[in-house]
Amino acid sequence: MVLTMTGPLVTHETVLKCPACKRVYHSDALLRLVPKWCNVAYDVLVFVGEALFRRYRSIQEVREELQASNVNLSYSEIGYLGRKFISYLAIAHRRAAPRIRESMQTVGGYILHLDATHDGDAPALVTGMDSLSSIVLGNVKVPSEHSKYIIPFLKEMHALYGTPLACVHDMGKGLCKAVDEVFPGVPDFICHFHFLRDIGKDFLESAYRKLRTQLRTHSTSTRFHALVRETGQVLCKQDGMNINLPQILQNADELPGDIEYLANASVYSLSLWVLHGKQCGNGYGFPFDRPLLEFTERIMELNSQSSEMKRCFPAIGKAKSFIKLAKVLADIGDDVQISQSVKELQWRCRIFDQLRDAMRIAMPTGTSGLNDDGTGVSISTIKQAVEKFRKELENDPSLVADKLSDKMAAQIDKYDKKLFADPIEVSTPAGKIMIYPQRTNNILEQFFRGVRRGHRRKTGDNSMRRQLQTMLADTPLVKNLDNQNYQKLLLNGNASLEELFAELDTLPIDFFAEQQGDVNKILPGYRKLMKKLDLPGQFVQLFAKAAQNGKSN
Repeated sequence: MVLTMTGPLVTHETVLKCPACKRVYHSDALLRLVPKWCNVAYDVLVFVGEALFRRYRSIQEVREELQASNVNLSYSEIGYLGRKFISYLAIAHRRAAPRIRESMQTVGGYILHLDATHDGDAPALVTGMDSLSSIVLGNVKVPSEHSKYIIPFLKEMHALYGTPLACVHDMGKGLCKAVDEVFPGVPDFICHFHFLRDIGKDFLESAYRKLRTQLRTHSTSTRFHALVRETGQVLCKQDGMNINLPQILQNADELPGDIEYLANASVYSLSLWVLHGKQCGNGYGFPFDRPLLEFTERIMELNSQSSEMKRCFPAIGKAKSFIKLAKVLADIGDDVQISQSVKELQWRCRIFDQLRDAMRIAMPTGTSGLNDDGTGVSISTIKQAVEKFRKELENDPSLVADKLSDKMAAQIDKYDKKLFADPIEVSTPAGKIMIYPQRTNNILEQFFRGVRRGHRRKTGDNSMRRQLQTMLADTPLVKNLDNQNYQKLLLNGNASLEELFAELDTLPIDFFAEQQGDVNKILPGYRKLMKKLDLPGQFVQLFAKAAQNGKSN
């Protein structure tokens, strides 16, 4: 019985044996349909793999889809087929490495982008990708981003694909050290977005943390949420709840006679406005977006305006809801530490935003969020702007005396040569061309975000800790299957993945899958040993016995 996507079928194989050499000959036609010693056809294997890793379906969903084709598999079998699919793909990818290398050389070479994703104490998944062809070149799971784990991976990249034209990565010490050792002399660039993010965190985090801590002492968000909840409930119960508040604000002479209702509607609207400050930003994340600062600035602005509201309209100041709002605003507005933190953050943000402007990336008016690759300005222009900003840091006495400003200047000096990539002239079969390295690592950042979205789609869980512990390291290679040029290189004349996998079946798939498993896997026998409660005592007895035997001998 063989399970195929067209339904189960019964096969009968005639096996031939040579009486002279004793060699056994199996049916080539059957081996192109299903692996040896297996009853699940290649088309089912490919269907399961693509459903799990390209369409991000859960195992239960895949099982239901297979049942529609009269293919009944258990959950564990589907999980096993998924791992087997990745193993086949990884072997095929390594076989295709010479063709991939040749293809990259036709456009002058490749630019190696490196990044890692991790979650808690799970292993880190390190991926290398060529930004010119958008092909994932290799992956490895490592216990940490220490250089001693990354160096062997980079050496494998070098052996398979040659020396890259340039490398692009974040500021991780392990990655930087590994690249310097494996690719000495290769242009090595730091992602501008990562550079700005790290330098901004160092420059703003201290003041931002003080502000966050002080706001928590007042339970600020909780109190505003309580105001929204209380006034909202009252408005729902009061008559005239369909009143047009924006129209009232525009026409002050048409205020309703019910002052309590007007106060509740006003407090409700103003509290929502304050809380919305925590949602402000351009999608870049801290330190580019500072929602807590926007939240506090709105509170302080409202606090300064509330007294004017009461002066202009005394009746509103006597309403219960407005009195509660005024109390919250006064508690925050009168806090000296909050005022100092806000003032410090404001001037630090102005300095940091000058550097953002100089580097032309993650601009305050940007709309691309984390996908921002920077404006199309020449690297020389950006370099001149950063050099000008750097001189201002040492010419301004107030900044010279500031330790964090001094640290910012030191960071700029440290990574100066890794920030500005000149065009690279390369020779191709068609002649010499200029290649411009990307100045961000967004190509990999977007890739990892896609991996996480797919994981959430399958599991509903935002954490990838368990997934990183159990997944095969080469799972990200599936992303290459969306690349038509890669598919052509991978298939190498075969019409489909099914045909390609049948061609590879002589390789030790199960062994390969085992080697690519969990990097934290406990060696055989040690799991049982580690569960012994009296293990130290047993070691003491063991060593005492060994010493005694030594004396007797």
